[in-house]
Amino acid sequence: MKKFPDSFYFGASTSSHQVEGNCRNDWSEWERINAGRLAGESSKYSSLSSWERIKPEAESRENYISGVAADHYNRYEEDFDIAKKIGINACRFSVEWSRVEPFSGIWDRDELNHYRKMIRAMHKRGIEPFVTIWHWTLPLWLSEAGGVSHPEFPELFAEYAGKLAEEFAGDVKFFITVNEPEIYSLNSYLRGIWPPEKKGIFSYIRSMKSLIKSHKLAYEEIKKRIPDSAVGPACNMSYFEPGRGFINRGIASLSGHYWNRYFTDHVKSKIDYIGVNYYFHNRINYGFNRNDCEFASDLGWELYPAGMEHLLNALSCYNLPVYITENGLADAGDERRPWFIEETLRSVMKAMDNGVDVRGYFHWSLIDNFEWDKGFWPRFGLISVDRKNLTRKMRTDSCRKYKEIIKKGI
Repeated sequence: MKKFPDSFYFGASTSSHQVEGNCRNDWSEWERINAGRLAGESSKYSSLSSWERIKPEAESRENYISGVAADHYNRYEEDFDIAKKIGINACRFSVEWSRVEPFSGIWDRDELNHYRKMIRAMHKRGIEPFVTIWHWTLPLWLSEAGGVSHPEFPELFAEYAGKLAEEFAGDVKFFITVNEPEIYSLNSYLRGIWPPEKKGIFSYIRSMKSLIKSHKLAYEEIKKRIPDSAVGPACNMSYFEPGRGFINRGIASLSGHYWNRYFTDHVKSKIDYIGVNYYFHNRINYGFNRNDCEFASDLGWELYPAGMEHLLNALSCYNLPVYITENGLADAGDERRPWFIEETLRSVMKAMDNGVDVRGYFHWSLIDNFEWDKGFWPRFGLISVDRKNLTRKMRTDSCRKYKEIIKKGI
């Protein structure tokens, strides 16, 4: 058994819209319009082994309305108390842009103070805050003006980032500028299945370029105000495993280079660390083939902790610190999560033994949340949230395993 360094951050993540409740932004408006349609299309999950259990919830319109979510906005102290009991020493969360700047150029002092109280509540419990500046949701005024496609979006985003840095100076060191820009652009601007439902390769390219510029400008604004801060993006990265033959190796290499490195390569002069969100393993056999996966989550996503080591090893070329800013699974029964946490952190340790400078691991998520267009039925939390009364309860086996690794190593 080998312990992680004393300076290693063992954390868990959340995002504002998914846990806070009562948000009013572009996503909340989109939910209201599309909830009935999403409920009607829920039969697409009928092939999942969990279907009979999730069916009543998945077929309900209310499942797709975030509403009070997990009421983390009012219950954050309770949630941080439980996090401390697990042994967590860092939490990643996002600021809800629509709360702090509800109208263009108008800052809500009460909401800024709310997030400052959250941050200080973490410090009080020995928990390091990692602040995500943008986790996909937009204020209505900005969404209506064109959102990410607005010509001045990068400048507006940088102004917002600078405001948060100004407000949180002295309390926050770690900032995550944008969350999974490639996933957001893919689903919102290429596939057109998320707001604003744009569809096309050119809208996708424009979105990615806008977010690349947004990160760069935000980085500069944060550094002006907090020179010793650590700033980076959180990118969705997958392990592309090649089948036999040079063609498959070539496809895997190109896929990994584009998907995992495109955003990072374009901002590498303005990042202090690499943030990795890892969920997917793609077997390349002249295309993608997931048919032979051994274990899967409630969502049907393959569980492949060994891919973490390969992915991290590939990032050593950047010679930068790495934080795993998201990694987790939907597992309502807590059947796979203890194994998944242990095997994933074993892979992390192997990568560290190979010389990769990994400095933290954040499990997704701290509490059960609203999983975007899938609603509430996927349960990702280390802490379960009863949908009827919002009562919190540790998922015992997972929390015990995570706490054991934090204390003793792997």
